Amino acid sequence: MPHQASLATVLREWGRIGCIGFGGPPAHIALLRQLCVERRQWLDAQEFEDAISACNLLPGPASTELAIFCAWRVRGRPGALVGGLAFIAPGLACILALSALVLEGTPPWWVKAAGAGAGSAVAAVAVQAGWSLLVPSWKRARTNGRGRRFRWAAYLLAGGAASATIGPWLVLVLLGSGIVELVVTRAPGGAPRVGADGAGEKARSIVALPVLAGAAAGSGVLGAVAWVAFKVGALSFGGGFVIIPLMRADAVGRGWMTSAQFLNAVALGQITPGPVVQTVSAVGYAAAGLGGGLLAALVAFSPSFAFILGGARYFSSLRGSRRAQAFLDGSGPAAIGAILGSSVLLAGALTQAWQYAVLAGAAVLLLPLRRGVVFTLLAAAATGLLIGLAGGPLP
Repeated sequence: MPHQASLATVLREWGRIGCIGFGGPPAHIALLRQLCVERRQWLDAQEFEDAISACNLLPGPASTELAIFCAWRVRGRPGALVGGLAFIAPGLACILALSALVLEGTPPWWVKAAGAGAGSAVAAVAVQAGWSLLVPSWKRARTNGRGRRFRWAAYLLAGGAASATIGPWLVLVLLGSGIVELVVTRAPGGAPRVGADGAGEKARSIVALPVLAGAAAGSGVLGAVAWVAFKVGALSFGGGFVIIPLMRADAVGRGWMTSAQFLNAVALGQITPGPVVQTVSAVGYAAAGLGGGLLAALVAFSPSFAFILGGARYFSSLRGSRRAQAFLDGSGPAAIGAILGSSVLLAGALTQAWQYAVLAGAAVLLLPLRRGVVFTLLAAAATGLLIGLAGGPLP
């Protein structure tokens, strides 16, 4: 594969996206398309769309994997490492600095007020994220027969129930839903699918990932942080808010954070640039300081690099793989249910009456008015500041 850019160019361009990439995966995809397809023409439009589809079939943060793939495509493995790190580093630095301000000791009243306001809106952001995925997923399901629609609803409900009740074990529901759909579609009479199957073994390797978890689940706080980060980076399907139930039980249940602090951490992951998965770094910081935050980032993002460096050349066959697509057809609805179920946990963590009013206002901004997530969270934070100035109660 010929090199299309220097490492210095990759460092500069991917670092720029990492600095200005506010708004989550849609913003990252748009910026990468503008750079790689429209401005530099390193990739054609079809290859870029194929890469998006392939990254969505992988566990972990899809937009991060897309950024690493694009850097691999233009400068090989060194480019993938440099580009991926440049994309991740600015947001990581921001979230660790903000974590030190918000989580360390007793923060100033204005920090607590802004955090309480922004945290109040997080449940609405989860609903908006789940809804944006729900509609297209249902449209795909209803074209494949009554049995497929019934299974889709079952996976959705299973993910929602698991998210709201057994968050740490949600991974098993996501993997189990994918395996069930994989088995059903391979059985006699299962719905036929078209496309190449050259990446079938890759799909099977995804469901074998829990075997690797033992390496992350060591003893002590750092071992626990590594296990949480591993779940987020290697075992989460659907990205974004599906990581919340995977983190919350450990973050709050182990005493690393209060429920209010966890809400603040989720909000920080939304308003900082770069991948939303950076939230796990705030959890790691709360557990073990700067070292914990850096460890969480290392473990959470390592699978994304491994998937691309080891499998990018198979992306065309992965996208057409019947087995990979069948697995995602099961785990995808379960992940959407988990995102919606996480909103129950997030809303339940609110303690002040005014926070529910902010939550309702955020829901209006995000759903009927369709305002952006960053704008909504900043507006909620400003509301919290005003209430703090007026002497209102803070969590």
